[in-house]
Parts: sequence; C-alpha cells; structure tokens
Amino acid sequence: MTGTVLVRGIGDVGSAVAHALFRSGHRVIVHDGPAPTTHRRGMAFADAMFDGTATLAGVNARRIDSVGELSWELSAGRLVPVTALPFEEILIANGWDLVVDARMRKRVEPEDQRGFAPLVIGLGPNFVAGSHGNVHVAVETSWDRLGAVIWDGPTLPLAGEPRPIAGVGRERCVYSPREGTFRTNRGIGDLVRAADPIAWIGDMGLVAPIGGMIRGLTRNGVSVPQGAKVIEVDPRAASASVRTLGERPRVIAEAVASIVADSG
Repeated sequence: MTGTVLVRGIGDVGSAVAHALFRSGHRVIVHDGPAPTTHRRGMAFADAMFDGTATLAGVNARRIDSVGELSWELSAGRLVPVTALPFEEILIANGWDLVVDARMRKRVEPEDQRGFAPLVIGLGPNFVAGSHGNVHVAVETSWDRLGAVIWDGPTLPLAGEPRPIAGVGRERCVYSPREGTFRTNRGIGDLVRAADPIAWIGDMGLVAPIGGMIRGLTRNGVSVPQGAKVIEVDPRAASASVRTLGERPRVIAEAVASIVADSG
C-alpha cells in the first residue's frame, strides 16, 4: 500500500526516512523551519530550504512555498517536496496517511500527535507509544537498541554520547558556545587540520577540534541557539563519506519502512 506521508524534521534522520518511503512509492513531504540548524547537510535535504533544490542518494527535493504547489507535487510524485509553511497549514492541506516526527528534539516533551493521522511514528527520546502515549508507534534512535520498534511504552532516555568514529567520540564535534548567527566560509567535504579556523559566532571564532574532513557544518548565516552542534570533523579524512545516507539514519528509516509495510 502506498500513501501520503508528512515527515517532521529535515535533518539526516528525517531525510533518510523521507528517502526510504519515497523510494517505496509513497508520496512524501518534509516540513521544517525556513533556516534549519542541521549540520550534516550532505546527508540530508536541508540545503533545499536555502537553495531551492537538493539531492540525496539519487532522490531530488525541492522547496515548496504554497499549498497549491504542494498538492501538485504530491500528485506528480516526481520528488520530495520540502516546506517551511506553517505546520498547521500543512497538516490540514492533505489527508495524511502517516506522520513521522523525526525532529530529534532530545530534551523536549512532544505533544500528543495521535490525531494527526491514522498512523503517527515518533523517533527517539521522549516518545511514548500506544493508547496512553503521544504517538501510535515509536522507534529507538539510540545505538543501544537502534531501530527497535515500540508499540507500547516509552523509548529509552537520552544517552547523550555520540558513537565514536575511528575511536573519536564527542571530541570531533563543536557546539555553539552561545546564541548567535553562525558564519563560515568552509564547506562540507573540506579537509582541515586541528585548530584550523572554521566559523564564527559574533566575534567568537570556532576551530576544527581534530584533523580530518568536515562532515557536519551548519549553514552560513543561520541563527543557532547555545549548545547546538554546528561542526563535526570525521577523523577518517579523505576516506570519509559525507554526502550520502548515514548508517544510523538508514537503520532508523528501514525500521519506519517496516512499520508502514506491516500496517498496510
């Protein structure tokens, strides 16, 4: 069975879910704010919000700025529309068969979304599945139980530590030291040495925490909150893969696709 899907969140996880469901024949849109702080933009559709179009692993996305245009693109099924139109407007613009909350808001308690569609799936911490929950089904995003499907009860609490890459964990990432506008003249895929200048927030400079290839980099000119992950360097350098579906997002997307297939 194919249907219409609304994915909330244009980061690497939400984009992987949209990619998988689109490939399965569903008509999918992705909703987020007009200037997402997504840092792994090479693994997401996020740049379509800024540039109008983006491509991820062979699937094209295009920013849609009107409900009429959205309806047309959904019917055409040629690509994945992304939009920053008000969420309430998008929610009533179509009879959604599935809503997936992939915003990955680690420290926010989600609202009850079960009335949004016949099937609502929540990804990550703070979701509770089932008759007393805030979604119908939830999927674990922690490496401890990655991709596990929960039909009744809560997901695991936030673990907090990123999985090491080539033995390097949190120290490969840079977090915004304060709220402000993120400025950079670097690009994803750039090779850097430890302590190379990467970006600025106001007059505060941010440098590469280690040597390697830039895997994550928030878009130039985006306003970021304090504590947002804005830079990530892959220590594998030239052998790193920074413009494709990530391993963790792919596993989560496969879990979502299996739920949809079982529900159909």
